Order: sequence, then C-alpha cells, then structure tokens
Amino acid sequence: MLRIVTADDPGRADAERALLDRMSLTAPAVERDVRQIIEAVRARGDAAVREYTERFEKRSLPQLELSRGEWERQAASVTTAVKESIARAAKRIAEFHALQKTAGYTLEQGGARLELRVQPLERVGLYVPGGSARYPSSVLMTAVPAQIAGVQEIVMVTPGPSAETLYAAKVAGVHRVFVIGGAQAVAALAYGTESVPRVDKIVGPGNAWVAEAKRQLYGQVDIDAVAGPSEILVVADEGADPELIAADLLSQAEHDVEAYAVLLTTSLAVAQATARAVEEQLATLPRKEIAAESIRRHGVALVVASVAEALAFADRYAPEHLELLVADAASVATRVRHAGAIFVGAYTPEAAGDYLAGPNHVLPTGGTARYASPLGVYDFVKRTSILQWDAATLRAHAEDIERLAEVEGLHAHGRAVSRRSKS
Repeated sequence: MLRIVTADDPGRADAERALLDRMSLTAPAVERDVRQIIEAVRARGDAAVREYTERFEKRSLPQLELSRGEWERQAASVTTAVKESIARAAKRIAEFHALQKTAGYTLEQGGARLELRVQPLERVGLYVPGGSARYPSSVLMTAVPAQIAGVQEIVMVTPGPSAETLYAAKVAGVHRVFVIGGAQAVAALAYGTESVPRVDKIVGPGNAWVAEAKRQLYGQVDIDAVAGPSEILVVADEGADPELIAADLLSQAEHDVEAYAVLLTTSLAVAQATARAVEEQLATLPRKEIAAESIRRHGVALVVASVAEALAFADRYAPEHLELLVADAASVATRVRHAGAIFVGAYTPEAAGDYLAGPNHVLPTGGTARYASPLGVYDFVKRTSILQWDAATLRAHAEDIERLAEVEGLHAHGRAVSRRSKS
C-alpha cells in the first residue's frame, strides 16, 4: 500500500511533483457555500448560526454559549489521570512559550525618541474541532500562548465539546465557550452576533469549510493561517527501524484521508520493510480506514542516494513535521532550513510534539514552512510605532524629507515639514 519509488522508477518525477505541488485548493462548491454562510451570519447573526447548526449538525441550540456551571460540571467528569496529563502538558507548553514574550524597545537619538510598543490583542477566538473528536491538545496549544501574551478575553468555539476539551479550556485560561462550529462559527467570531463577541484574531484547526471561512474573512479579522491537511516527512538511513517509521507515518495518516505520510530513505530495504510494517500495523489501528486511505492517496517512500539528497528535497517540500531517523541526527538537523517542526532522533516521535514536549503543534502546512512559523505568543500581540521629535531634530532632517517628498511627487508631505522647520 505504501508506494515505493526508486531513482530509476519511470514515475519518479511525477511522484516528486505531486508532493511538491500539494498545496490544497478549495473546491468551488465549498467556496460558494462558505460565502453564503458568511453573508447570512453577517446579516442575521445568531439566527443564521442556529439554522446552519441544525442543517449541518442536526443540533438545536437554545443558547449558543455554554454556561459556566455546565462547563464546570462536564469538566469535573474527566478522570483524575487525564486531568493530571492535561495539567502536565499545559505546564510544559507554558514553560516553552513564556520565553517568546517580548516587551518592545526604545531608541533615544538626541532630540528623537522612538519606541516600539508591544501590546496583547484584546480578544481572540479559538476554533477547536468537536463532535466525535476530542482535542484538548488543540485547546492548550492555542490558549496557553494567548494567555501568556496577556490577551484580555479568550473565546473558544467548538461543536459539541468533550469533557476533556472543556477541562483543558479551564486549565488554559479560556474565558468563554460557545458550542458552535463550522464556517458559521468563524463568521460569528469575525463579525460578532447578539451572543458571540467580535474578536481580533481567529486561530486553530478545522475542516475545509472552516479553513475557507478563515481565508475569506482574513482582513475583517486576523487569522493564524489557512491550514491544509496534516503531513509528516521522515528522513531515514539504513540504520533506522522500519517499525518506528511505520508507526510515525500512521500517526499522521490517521488524521485525515488527505494527510501526507512520506518517507525519504537511503535504503531500499528500509523502504520495503516499512511498507510491510505499515500493512501490519494498520490491521489493528482503530482508525485504519482513514489511515489506509491516506496512505493509498498520498503515502510514498522515495529512495534517495544520500542523506544530503534527502535534505535537499525536504527543504523544497518544507514539511509541517520533519523527523530525522539518521545517524548523528542532531548535526543533520542544523542543515535543515524549511520545516514547521523538526524531530531529532529515534526517541523524539512527532506525537511527543503533538501533546507534551512544549513547542506548538499548530504548524505551517502545504509547503508554507518556507516562510511561515509555528503558532506562538508573538501571534497574540500587535506592535505600534511611537515617534517623538523636538524642533531641532525636525530642522536637522527637514531637507532630506522635503527632497524625498519632491521625488515622490507628494508636495504636501514636504510642506508639512517646511511649515514647521522654517517657523
């Protein structure tokens, strides 16, 4: 099922092209439907949110917001062991992200005082998948950095939250929870409704309709990214364990049928053994139908001549998750330029990053790691420039400003200076 492609395979170029051109495009029907949903929510607020929730999810919503009492009641039902794991994960995530907090700076230049002021956003919205899914980790990864940044109000939307999700929200400092999802929830956050407050930024993963809603609403509200399917790229040499490689490929394949699970290896024997291990491990995987379809669609093992060749392809691919199962993996990691997160060595599975290690698991997908970064505290602040000159400083620089204004044909700019500097 895991396709193996060698250097002399006639389909090699096509296989590489399919991986490198994987940026997902929104289906026209999804784009059209989302546009209609957004306009309806903008025009009719809560009523439209209720209608779409009933149509798509078969849920009636007398109240969009979960009461604090019900929130506490459901969160209390989480087992002690799971509560402890969530608390430990939150602590490690907070420790890592606390170092990202910055205070801005001031530059004094004689009669000039220049400042970069860093302030937290006032209100942010977290989108957390719900229903049959349980994603307390997504709550921690989005809410904890927002809390550290000092965001005044953290609002979570999620369709049918699990008790674990609600407990994580409580631990991570979420202020309000709304039991809504889909494009209608994103629109409600972006525009505000009678019940849902308007936010400054929306972050968090979701399905194709959620991603498209974020894309269409960007500008009305800030977003983290338009996320595509999850992906993992494993670079392995002849010493890597095929059982571990297979387990790590499947850890991403089980997310979604469109997830990408890719192996680059210097050993044909490792590729073949990994393919067999994928088949064996799939047999007992609870989400085997999803994982199997993901492997069928996008699973591939490319056999390369060297680790250097693998790294060159990895940088072009710019994966969300990059695992290095090679000799001297720490040294090899320093040669990687483009990846959302790099997992170094056999004892650092991608799953550790998803839950407990500390760095954020909201990562750039679809090759956007070429220029994008993991979610962090820096995503929940804004920066403002503050400029203050005295009269002598303006006079000293007036000639340069007036000359540049003349070059650009913006004469009122120059006059705004000359009226001050010559007075």
